[in-house]
Amino acid sequence: MDLFAKCTLDDRPDVYRAMGIYPYFHEIEANHGPTVTIGGHEVIMAGSNNYLGLTKHPDVIAASQKAAAEYGTSCSGSRFLNGNYVIHIAFEEELADWVGVEKCLAFTSGFLTNQGIIPTMVGKGEYVVSDKDNHASIVAGTLIAKALAAEVKRYRCNDMDNLSKVLNTIPEGAPTLVVSDAVFSMSGIVVHLPELVKRSKAKGARIMIDEAHSLGVLGKTGRGVAEHYGMKNGRDIDIVMGTFSKSFASLGGFCGGPKEVIDFIKHHSMALIFAASMPPSAVAAAHAALKIIKREPERVEQLHKNALYARQGLRSVGFTIPDDPTPIIPVVIGDDTKTFQFSHRLLQEGVFVNPVISPAVPQGMQLLRTFFMATHEKKHLDHVVESFAKVGHELGVLE
Repeated sequence: MDLFAKCTLDDRPDVYRAMGIYPYFHEIEANHGPTVTIGGHEVIMAGSNNYLGLTKHPDVIAASQKAAAEYGTSCSGSRFLNGNYVIHIAFEEELADWVGVEKCLAFTSGFLTNQGIIPTMVGKGEYVVSDKDNHASIVAGTLIAKALAAEVKRYRCNDMDNLSKVLNTIPEGAPTLVVSDAVFSMSGIVVHLPELVKRSKAKGARIMIDEAHSLGVLGKTGRGVAEHYGMKNGRDIDIVMGTFSKSFASLGGFCGGPKEVIDFIKHHSMALIFAASMPPSAVAAAHAALKIIKREPERVEQLHKNALYARQGLRSVGFTIPDDPTPIIPVVIGDDTKTFQFSHRLLQEGVFVNPVISPAVPQGMQLLRTFFMATHEKKHLDHVVESFAKVGHELGVLE
């Protein structure tokens, strides 16, 4: 069979385009923060990771513009060679102090960060134990580690008994890294961190937590899942990973941990050594966002107020909504086509959400994934809930 033959086998995009409900790659003409312009119409953005609403903050924009003017638009090389600027170092130092680790290291993207940590830290004869619902970037990192002769095992999502069962299959004393999302991106579920730490440390395993959806979100000051549980990075969590494309209003990622571990990753990670450095404008934007998060913890509080209001509203009109304290709120529809129809009708009603179908979620669990921001106003949240109720009744999802 010709290599390109598979490109015509999956006709689902063409089918949904013909039906007029294809929901991906929308062309966004303007970003206003809690709203965006699509097709000439302003719609409420309920599908963005811009949790604290900082992508349009004047301080973030000004810092990005200033860095581009001073350092240029690109570092034109990797951190390892010519792309290690003073602004990278200054940001990493302040970030490490805020997160509560000895050192941080910035990568070009969050996806590359997980590809850079896991295969670097887990090699031949060593084990990585990963939650089955971890983000695709973690999966990619474990697959690279496996290709390099590491052993990869998985456990059921947030099931600590199953984690213990898997850990018990590993030879006594074998070097092991347990990896989990802090907040699972499809469901908004928060990891059972105290039990994960207890059971992992009992087996001598190291712990890595992906804080992509929890930094700027969980904890009184937005420091993430450890703060949420009254625990500490560097003591309870060995390696922290995070991204700058969500609460930090930029692009990139980082890992944080003991200085000797970060130095090892810095000198051995292919994803760092062979990738171009974060551009100055992105570094400056993320650094400015960090300063805002530190001085305005009320943004985190407002985010949770908005998420709670949206949860209660969606539940009040008849949807089954989980209770986890995050701004990720999944609304299960249970069918591919109906999920696309629902998202299409919501857009017509002025609400942008993310449809998620199989195989990204199991059959019967197809859902609309909503995200809420600290900068959403009550009128935005009310319109989202009202639109969900209207379309839900229209499509027979609600009785």
